[in-house]
Amino acid sequence: MIESPAGRPHLPSLGALSAFEAAARHGSFTRAAEELALTQGAVSRQVAGLETQIGVKLFERVRQRVALTPAGAAYAVEVRAALRQISSATLNVMAFRGAGGVLNLAILPTFGTRWLIPRLPRFTEAYPNVTINFATRVRPFDFAREGHDAAIHFGGPAWPGARLHRLMGEEIIPVASPALVARHRLAEPSDVLGVPLLQQATRPRAWEQWLTEAALDPAQATPGPRFEQFAMVGQAAVAGLGLAIVPRFLVEEELRAGVLVTPFERPSRSEEAYWLVYPEEKAALPAVSAFRAWLLAEVGVEAA
Repeated sequence: MIESPAGRPHLPSLGALSAFEAAARHGSFTRAAEELALTQGAVSRQVAGLETQIGVKLFERVRQRVALTPAGAAYAVEVRAALRQISSATLNVMAFRGAGGVLNLAILPTFGTRWLIPRLPRFTEAYPNVTINFATRVRPFDFAREGHDAAIHFGGPAWPGARLHRLMGEEIIPVASPALVARHRLAEPSDVLGVPLLQQATRPRAWEQWLTEAALDPAQATPGPRFEQFAMVGQAAVAGLGLAIVPRFLVEEELRAGVLVTPFERPSRSEEAYWLVYPEEKAALPAVSAFRAWLLAEVGVEAA
């Protein structure tokens, strides 16, 4: 086993990794040297030493050009992500002096805009030293590759290498514009079979579940347009394009305003739930700890 001077296995020096990453990005030792304020020979020696240490050839050298080997290309992706995380952690601790910090949070777009963001003033009041940066993700991803600290996930309690905290389930209801309800005379569940049913891309079986629970045959339904986000589904329903099936809490404003109505009160409970997810190694970060404590209190769950 290759040991570093500190006794840590397989841990090359930061200088060697930085030289490799820059050379991989530029495809040139010379340009990497210019970026790092080193000589071309120094970069070449750093990369050669790294190859010797790990026992893997990272570059093919052809005259004045260098090209990544397949192993080098795969390694470059991982090293770049690790260096980005080290840089972010360093800037974070410098800026906040170990208290608070930046939370890079991946959220579901409609959940974020309709449920989370309206509540954030309470978080910023309680934790003024924490800044949240948002990105939208609708499916599970690799935390190590993408650099997010935590995520709001909808689905089952499964995410390899991460901790999960259940936030809430959801009640699914059919909604439509008042004009569409009147035009199609929607009075009972069986009436939906003659109406275009708006589809949500990440919930392809939502209508099938609702129809089955209503003792209706999904094969007799009329599929309508498909949309990527619940916000788009809701707006399509407001516009009268069809009947939507959505979580109740995501359309509360439209229901109060009367631009959407429930033609009949027949809710369905989703088998899945919303979860707060974060990698095991991020659990003790001040920003993650603060957000976890606040969010679980917000949804009425006692933190473990």
